Parts: sequence; C-alpha cells; structure tokens
Amino acid sequence: MIDKLYKYKNFGEGGLAMLKEAFLNTLYDAYKNRKALNKDVFPAGIDLDEAYRMQHAFTAAKKENHETLNGYKISMTSPETQALFDAREPLYGELTDQQVTNHISLSKDTLNPLIELELVFLVKERLTADASEAEIIQKTQVAPGLEIPDSRFKDWFPKMPKEQVCADGAVGGKVAFGEAKDYTYGDIDNIHGQLLLNGKVLDEGKSSAVMGHPVHAVKWLLKKLGEHQAALEPGMFVSSGTFVLPKPLEAGTYSGKFEGIGTVKLTVTE
Repeated sequence: MIDKLYKYKNFGEGGLAMLKEAFLNTLYDAYKNRKALNKDVFPAGIDLDEAYRMQHAFTAAKKENHETLNGYKISMTSPETQALFDAREPLYGELTDQQVTNHISLSKDTLNPLIELELVFLVKERLTADASEAEIIQKTQVAPGLEIPDSRFKDWFPKMPKEQVCADGAVGGKVAFGEAKDYTYGDIDNIHGQLLLNGKVLDEGKSSAVMGHPVHAVKWLLKKLGEHQAALEPGMFVSSGTFVLPKPLEAGTYSGKFEGIGTVKLTVTE
C-alpha cells in the first residue's frame, strides 16, 4: 500500500529508498494487524525531516482502512520527556477519526499503551502558522482529555530514537476527550489536573508543565505544520501535551479531572 503513496524521490534513489519503503509497509502492517515490531527494523540514518515524511505516508496509508486525518497530538512538551528521547523540541503526530474513543480494549485496540493527562483543543476556525496566542484562544474550544500513546514497537518507552518515535506517528494511539467549551488564556493557565484509575489518584500536575502553557504548545504545532505546508482546519483537534509523566495503561476506569474545565472518563477492558 505504501509504495503507491510514497515516492522514492523523498528518500533518494536505489536500494536505500527501497529499504525505507519496505519499512513503511512493515509499519503499516503492524498498525493494521496489531503486530508489535522489534525496534531494530527501523532503518539507520533517518533524520527528523525524513521521519516526518514517513509519518505522513503512514497516515495516508490509513485511508485504505477508511480512516481520515482528524487531528494531532503533541509529544515531548516538557524538559523531562525531551530528555528521555534526546530531543530539543516537541514532536507532533497525526491522528485519524478512528483513533478517538472513550472505550478501549487492551487486547483488540493496543500494543504497548501508556496514558497521559492532557487538555484537548477543538478547532472552530482555520489556524495557520502565523496565528497569535489570542487567535488560537478565539478559534478553539478546550476539553478535558486523556491521551493513550501506543507504539508499533516493543519496549519503546522510555528509550527509542526520536526519529523512530516520529515516524510511528509520534507513537499515536488513542485520544479521549469530554465536553469542549470556550475558555480564556487565563482559564487554563497553571491549572491543576489529576489522573485517576478506579477513583484512586495515580498522578497530578499543572498545565504549566506543557511548555509553560498549553497554548504555547499549539502555537509551536502551528509553526511546525507550516513548515510542512499544513494548517489546523475546522473540526480538527489537538491533544496538547501531558501534565504528568506517562503511566502504563491497564484495565479499569480512568478519569482525568481538570481544575475549572471538567472531567473525562475512559473505560479500558481486557
């Protein structure tokens, strides 16, 4: 499927290009059939630009599975998570409509999942790379959210090259979010959030952990999308970055509680 979507010119010519294309087919097969891969199948010598091109081809291949691009996740929005992957800036990942859900089966829907506590921005009007923070606030709504990072690779967290993380859709798994409303910049500045499992608090943190303010993360995303000739379109969402370090996902009922914003629930079954 990938070879119809991805041109050799993106990676150079000859055997190296064929190797990278073969990897993309392997990656998509792992996604579609939920087969975890060994990390060493990732081709050597991939830089971040190439990794983003791989990611875009990976997303395009999902059209074959009747999936459409629906939004983005922002990874590595804190110094702690960037240090884990030797990164100097965040990464974004593309997510499809079928990756949004409030119900997950560990055996049917995941491979190597974690869970994070995040605010999700819902886009009301088109946003481009030159959007100000005030414009981002004006043209979005905000919802309580939970993001489920998941990789097609075994033993990916906390050590995998950032380029491999990126190519794998920034380890895009699932996103759950609750009711979205209009908020001001101040409404979501340094607010407190809690991640709970079956009513017990697993961790808690502040929105300031997300690049100082979640709107800063969305602004970073818009600039990065602009480099890739893309923008945020009406109806898209952005999972903006975690308040806490990721936790292993297990069966049970998760809640994300956000000061002044509300609560989102996620049911996880075996």
